[in-house]
Amino acid sequence: MLTQAVKNFISLIYPNLCNVCHQSLLGDEKVICSSCTYKLPKTNFHKENDNEMEKIFLGRFPFERVSAFLYFQKGGSVQKLIHKFKYTGQRNIGYFLGKLYGYELKDTDIIKQADLIVPVPMHRSKEKKRGYNQSEVFAAGLAEATSLPIDTTNLVKTEKTQTQTKKTRFVRWENVETVFSIKNSNLFTDKHIIIVDDVVTTGATLEACARELLKIDNVKISIITMAVAS
Repeated sequence: MLTQAVKNFISLIYPNLCNVCHQSLLGDEKVICSSCTYKLPKTNFHKENDNEMEKIFLGRFPFERVSAFLYFQKGGSVQKLIHKFKYTGQRNIGYFLGKLYGYELKDTDIIKQADLIVPVPMHRSKEKKRGYNQSEVFAAGLAEATSLPIDTTNLVKTEKTQTQTKKTRFVRWENVETVFSIKNSNLFTDKHIIIVDDVVTTGATLEACARELLKIDNVKISIITMAVAS
């Protein structure tokens, strides 16, 4: 086991830096420094009924609660974090943010009334190329903090779709309308499921997942995402 003195020496040569401000992390800080964590643009949607994000899905499918951890703004700290998380292999960022939000949600109704967490699946070829499913990593952090079980295998993406970036809401919906399926409906029967994704813009992917899950008897749906485009 490394002594603290050795750890401190190693950190001088290979400093562990904050993924936002790039200053050295101190003490027990991980991934993001305390200052940048404090400044994260939180939505606090979990404290509000009829919040801005719930209005995105209103009338599209029945749901219990909808919430996002952070606001996503172009050029902002959240965009930088999510870009590093999705495209540079730093899955620890997504897991850290999942745990961070999970601790905030732990004693709320959205968690207490839920039975399990289901991340939005990625097509196996894309996941193999990237190395991991970012929604699954974020969901794993949430599950760790809330003690809710997580299912990563029963909801599957059966077709590879084009990227959703820069598509209109209607085209996004057409792109994902029939690409999700359930392997074993019995596993989700009578369950309140929290669908988890990374960033929501139009909500087309989450809507497609929800509609597939709602075909199962007595299923209830809530949604949690890492961020929402503001």
